[in-house]
Amino acid sequence: MSIFERLESNVRGYCRNFPVVFSKAKGEVLVDETGAKYIDFFAGAGVLNYGHNPEPIKQRLIDYLSGDGITHALDMSTEAKRTLLQRLDQLIFRPRDLRYKVMFPGPTGTNAVESALKLARKITGRHNVIAFTNGFHGMTLGSLALTGNSGKRAGAGVPLHHVTHMPYCDYLGTETGTIAALERYLDDSSSGLDHPAAFIVETVQAEGGVNVASRKWLSDLAKLARRFDVLLIVDDIQVGCGRTGTFFSFEPFDIKPDIVCLSKALSGYGLPLSLVLMKPEHDQFDPGEHNGTFRGHNLAFVTATAALDEYWADHSLSEQVKANARQIRDALLDLANDYEAEVRGRGMIQGIEFADKSAAAKISREAFRQGLMIETSGPDDEVVKCLPPLTISEEGLTKGLEILQSSVRNVLGTATINTEPDSALANRGSN
Repeated sequence: MSIFERLESNVRGYCRNFPVVFSKAKGEVLVDETGAKYIDFFAGAGVLNYGHNPEPIKQRLIDYLSGDGITHALDMSTEAKRTLLQRLDQLIFRPRDLRYKVMFPGPTGTNAVESALKLARKITGRHNVIAFTNGFHGMTLGSLALTGNSGKRAGAGVPLHHVTHMPYCDYLGTETGTIAALERYLDDSSSGLDHPAAFIVETVQAEGGVNVASRKWLSDLAKLARRFDVLLIVDDIQVGCGRTGTFFSFEPFDIKPDIVCLSKALSGYGLPLSLVLMKPEHDQFDPGEHNGTFRGHNLAFVTATAALDEYWADHSLSEQVKANARQIRDALLDLANDYEAEVRGRGMIQGIEFADKSAAAKISREAFRQGLMIETSGPDDEVVKCLPPLTISEEGLTKGLEILQSSVRNVLGTATINTEPDSALANRGSN
């Protein structure tokens, strides 16, 4: 490890939590240079929805490279881009009755968010954007302004402006109507709130602690956006592309956002790719008004197309996610029944928070010692977050959950039977 410590910047983070040198990976299994194997419940922070090196996608990439396919093309037209657009239309947009134009902003999630902000401000002529408590949207300045975490915001080194933060669903407790409070601010010309260009929201706040917005809250937010002529942006970067069971996380809620940000698992293989989807009437950038050198990453177009063909031509993956989600939730609820804890999540992003907020980091370390890679989330890293590949094998999922349960017992000691009624056990935010 000395070469990393000597030459790599101190800013490196995940390698401190998982202090080995990895050499190969397949499916849900990572292997380090000593040959030790680790079940992956991290999935590249949601990038590897289809696991490591999925064969159908890998072969498509190899064939493209072997045929001297174009790798870099800025925003010029290529066969790879055309095929991806066709598949998006055929397999994703039309079956869901969605009409979106597609923008290729640059290769990462924060590029998509920055592009969406610029577009919303151009369309409306307004500067303010409303984001929500505990939200996370990226590490560049516009995205950081939207982000709630004080530690990440501090890294900007400059004031972060033109964003107002409002309470997310249940942030003030289940009895407080946060949409009603937001509506009051918008209604009152003396509230001090600059009329916003957009609301930007995650249906599940992955980095913020696996906080789940309810159907009613999201529906009411969409209605509020329409009433006040505010654009609705859904950041589906971590919880889109099937993570919650449907391709878009907002599908079950009968809302059609004005703008959608996608990245992470979109390429299907870990190659950088992001998209901004906008309703046709919002396609208002002038040619070249927003650009980026790597917005034409054709290798990612090829793997993204392969992922759509392989996993989204029918409903089999969605059904698999639902079955896996039930198994994950049952395992977490068993822990919550034995320890004072709260379980929350949707689909295959599930989290558990123990009464001892310091326990999550200890559990993550113990799990890694036992051969499971699992991360934490939340403002104080207080939530153990399950984020395995959607395609994880039955054996891998079962073994990973067994390691997680063993790790909790090793950290927290002998289980104490929870004497509270079942209704008090945290099952908030499930769908």
